[in-house]
Amino acid sequence: MAIVEVVKYDGPADVYAWKYPEQELGTWTQLIVHETQEAVLFKGGKALDLFGAGRHTLSTQNIPGLQTIVNLPFGGRSPFTAEVWYVNKINSLDVKWGTATPLQLQDPKYQIIVSVRSFGQFGLQIEDTRKFLLKLIGTIPVFDKDAMTRHFRGLLMMNIKELISSYLIFKKISILEINAYISEISKHIEERIGPVFLEYGIRILNFFMDSINIPDDDPATTRLKEALAKKAEMDILGYTYQQERTFDTLEGAARNEGSASAGVMGAGIGLGMGFGIGGVVGNQMSGLAGQLNMAPVAQVAAAYNKPCPKCQTLNRQESQFCASCGHHFLAAAAAAPSVTDVECNACGKSFPVGAKFCLHCGDPNNACAKCGADNAADAASCVKCGHAIGGNPCHNCGELVDPAGKFCMNCGTSMILKCGQCQHEIKPGQKFCLECGNKLIE
Repeated sequence: MAIVEVVKYDGPADVYAWKYPEQELGTWTQLIVHETQEAVLFKGGKALDLFGAGRHTLSTQNIPGLQTIVNLPFGGRSPFTAEVWYVNKINSLDVKWGTATPLQLQDPKYQIIVSVRSFGQFGLQIEDTRKFLLKLIGTIPVFDKDAMTRHFRGLLMMNIKELISSYLIFKKISILEINAYISEISKHIEERIGPVFLEYGIRILNFFMDSINIPDDDPATTRLKEALAKKAEMDILGYTYQQERTFDTLEGAARNEGSASAGVMGAGIGLGMGFGIGGVVGNQMSGLAGQLNMAPVAQVAAAYNKPCPKCQTLNRQESQFCASCGHHFLAAAAAAPSVTDVECNACGKSFPVGAKFCLHCGDPNNACAKCGADNAADAASCVKCGHAIGGNPCHNCGELVDPAGKFCMNCGTSMILKCGQCQHEIKPGQKFCLECGNKLIE
């Protein structure tokens, strides 16, 4: 085999270490090393000399180590067997990394298990050629970028998983917010793996984490994003999840034409929209009877025509307790005689209390909310007990307001009047203040 005359390497930049394929060398062989390279001569598995950039002649004068290994006659060209390794010392800034499989972590804020992926890149440079060759290079002829990532994947993944978990758990950060901390995590990972790489003669230049994300098809994350979007929508509109569910229940009942309560539900929802969904529906299902009591008597009297003697809230006929104040109807019925018939204001004959019309003349039953007596359709107060029918007139616009209401639904004026002299609260219809006797302006 012919003795090699010139040895050099002009390969790609992503190769970090390359062994010259021929081993039959001789004195006076020319060794060419480029600016970004270093070459190491091995003989019998032992590193002899390190060559920097330039042209080098293999001779006993330039390579003193050869004289002790190879018996060279003075002035001869003796062949010898040796290995030449080239090491690329260029700055490589595009070494990419990524998690092979998603990491299973628990989100500390929402307490759900999520699959987390991460990827990025880092830069490196071979700093100590001898240490790099002795610790990493075995019998393989080429050590490139892929081999580098394979060797250090375990080290990278261990630190990446640990630091991402630490930020989620100890800093109480949701996985949806962790991208705001990418630069901090990247810096910490670089500080962790830098000393380990130096043990192999490699210096880490920059470590970048491009993204920490979740697979698009992860069902837990999809539900979480939908819930957060719904919460943001409700915050903008000004209502809660419980209020929305209550509204959906009422609306569904109102649309069910076969339901006996559809008309009452529809009336309640219509009035609720007038007041604002937050104010009325916010009482939830437990306050449904109280909400219906705010509707006009003419709309709900058909089903809710049993007034509470304590708070005047209308209840169903079969109710045993008041839905507003808890008054026991049976106990009150035992204490007072029951009234089963009322007298028609048109023909004077009696008909059952719960009837909508008089059984004799067909006149509509305009029942008093307090005593149940029938009154004329245009009556302003009950002929039996004097209770206001349809509400008290607003002193500002004249609109009839529910006796229990505190503000006019038409103009917003307060229905709580006060004496101009002593500021004592007065009832609608009073002509004199009960506290100081001051005559009120009509």
